[in-house]
Amino acid sequence: MTPGTRFKVANTFTEITASTPEKSLLAPMKKSGGRNNTGKMTMRYMGGGHKQKYRIIDFKRNKHNIPATVKSIEYDPNRTAFIALLYYADGEKSYILAPKGLEVGQTVTSGPGSIPQVGNAMTLSEIPLGSEIHNVELNPGQGAKICRSAGGYAQLLNRDGRFAVIKMPSGETRMILATCMATMGKLSNSEHNLEISGKAGRKRWLGRRPRNRGVSMNPVDHPMGGGEGRSSGGQPRSRTGKLAKGAKTRDKKKASNKYILERRKK
Repeated sequence: MTPGTRFKVANTFTEITASTPEKSLLAPMKKSGGRNNTGKMTMRYMGGGHKQKYRIIDFKRNKHNIPATVKSIEYDPNRTAFIALLYYADGEKSYILAPKGLEVGQTVTSGPGSIPQVGNAMTLSEIPLGSEIHNVELNPGQGAKICRSAGGYAQLLNRDGRFAVIKMPSGETRMILATCMATMGKLSNSEHNLEISGKAGRKRWLGRRPRNRGVSMNPVDHPMGGGEGRSSGGQPRSRTGKLAKGAKTRDKKKASNKYILERRKK
């Protein structure tokens, strides 16, 4: 036991079956360190970190009615959920987000007529009511935007004409066009939120630099800065002056408001 491992809580990665990624599905990733094209720091607390390559993920699942075999379950440094490597019957390979319970050797399909089982993708109009789903599209053909992080899932509650009603992980209930695609099951690595780094160095490996509090700054740097000695900082707010605790920031005239049936839980 060292100081770095004494309070560390890490994943055992028992679900991972491969240690090297598929070369044809990798893309280069350049780190910016939070600087823009003129070299000015526009995002703070970023920099360093281990070199990474991007894994090209298929969020559209538009190879319809072509069976694919799960070759391996892999770790992806760019996201919290695990990914699965698929070998399609026509010879193509692709990565998808790995749902919980997906195993090597299993066959998955997408498109009309697919069986509603873990890993299969289909439109919301074909998925049985009450099912747990992830990788949900907001617009048909756009690619998945909702429920993509570790352990995430939404629930299909109802169908009303052209729309399906789903309950989001946040507790929000909203309508989405029933022609949008979704994948069956909940995502893998559901215990990701229980992980504890154990030491500051592990944060640095991820490219995260030390973050200091607003109250410890000067008034020129932060609205909560300044004061004699240690002060509370007054009204909690962001560096740009936006209220931080409880103030509503959503636009009242936002077009998608009409699709939201119940707002997220506070």
